[in-house]
Order: sequence, then structure tokens, then C-alpha cells
Amino acid sequence: MSGLDTLRAAIVQTLNGVPQIGRVHDRERFASDEAALRALYLHTLPGGAQQLRGWWLRRDATEERSLNVGRTLSVDTWTLHGRMAVDDTAASELAFDALIEAVRDAVRADPTFGGACATSPIKDEKATDGMQVGGTGAVSFCGVQCHGASLQLRTWRYL
Repeated sequence: MSGLDTLRAAIVQTLNGVPQIGRVHDRERFASDEAALRALYLHTLPGGAQQLRGWWLRRDATEERSLNVGRTLSVDTWTLHGRMAVDDTAASELAFDALIEAVRDAVRADPTFGGACATSPIKDEKATDGMQVGGTGAVSFCGVQCHGASLQLRTWRYL
């Protein structure tokens, strides 16, 4: 397994530790029809009801930086995409916001994902730590009105 694969698996493992997060995938999933795609993102709630509630992780970019002779740093930028079916009577927007904050808390509690990456040794114009909320809003997913979110994260690995 490459360092990137190990890091991806560690991030997904951390996300799966967030209570009631739903289905977390290590990549964007596709299916031949909408029903099959929906099945990939269905989550069973306490009490047995099912809700469209899922996430997928994508590496969006990688920057390579030479820190000094013989020391190279790989800076990976990740986006976590989340979807959760709207249920206005249950105030689902507030529940979705709480999930986003629980994800941010989990990353803040273990920023190296169990040692799969390093803490940031550099400070630059993108000097951010933890999971950033890039945007939220209503989206249609699998033919269902959903809350959507895009969360960004940067990780650092020595090559």
C-alpha cells in the first residue's frame, strides 16, 4: 500500500468513527442506475428507518515541496463531499450541521490520522489546519432533495 493509500484509509477510518455519520466511501461511487447508487448511500438510523446519508473522499491536488537536500514534502488537498436527505420536520439541516462539526472535531482530535501523515511544517498563504467548510447548501442527489457539503483538508507526508 502506498503512503497515499494508507493516508486515505486512515482518513476514512477516522470519519467512520463519527457517530451517525452514515456511509463513508474512499472514493466517489457510481452505479448503472439511480436505485443502485442510492443503495450505496443508505444509512440505517436508530429505530430502523433508512435515510440517504453518505460521504465520499477525493484527493483534489498534490503539491510537492523540497524542504532541503534529501527531504521532500507532499501536500495533499482532499475534499470530503457529504449528502443527507432533507427532513424538515426533523430539522435535518441542524442535524447535518452537527455532523459537519463532529467531522471537524474528529479531525482536530487526531490531525495525523494515527500517524499516517505529519503535522504541517510549513506556513504559507494556505496556512490552514483541520477540516475547512468549503460550502453547504441544498442539492439533488439520487433524485432526493438533500443537504450537501464540501469540506476541505490538507495533509502532509514526507517522501
